[in-house]
Amino acid sequence: MVTFFLIFLLAIGTQGQTSDDVSWAKRVDTGSQVVTTMQFYFHDTLSGSNPSAIQVAQPQSGSNSLGGFGNLMMVDDPLTEGPDKNSKLIGHARGMYGQAARNELGLIMVLNYGFTDGIYKDSTFSLLSLNPAMQTVREMTIVGGTGLFRLARGYALAQTYSINSSGDAVVGYNVTISTYI
Repeated sequence: MVTFFLIFLLAIGTQGQTSDDVSWAKRVDTGSQVVTTMQFYFHDTLSGSNPSAIQVAQPQSGSNSLGGFGNLMMVDDPLTEGPDKNSKLIGHARGMYGQAARNELGLIMVLNYGFTDGIYKDSTFSLLSLNPAMQTVREMTIVGGTGLFRLARGYALAQTYSINSSGDAVVGYNVTISTYI
């Protein structure tokens, strides 16, 4: 009887939580949905011999706007557990972003965040949103996903961790995703 009671208490104490084998993400099962929170870093490298972002289009005439209105970048940016470029690789952000605002730095982001670590391996979420890059914290929309993020909805909070004179940037992401069970 005591053994049954201990198992019952353990089951009640862990209800609503799911197994998670990565330090950068946590999943909570609420009964009707799973809410996943993640913290990771996006490394956007424009310079050097092996950039992760390259310009693929620009306006025909010179643009005098802040940030180069009309410029379009294609990216394959590494996602890491920490801000250091040598920290554990957990995935890639692939897609494009372009300067979509004439008088401010406003990037339209069309990116797929694919993960290669732990239970999130082969799962992705898609972000489609305007990134007002001069704001300290930017909120962007998550519009879908695959694998553990199938039918995802949520938001990402991005904050620039570092940027150099070449435009190479490290951006911290705090993401909240809800999916149906």
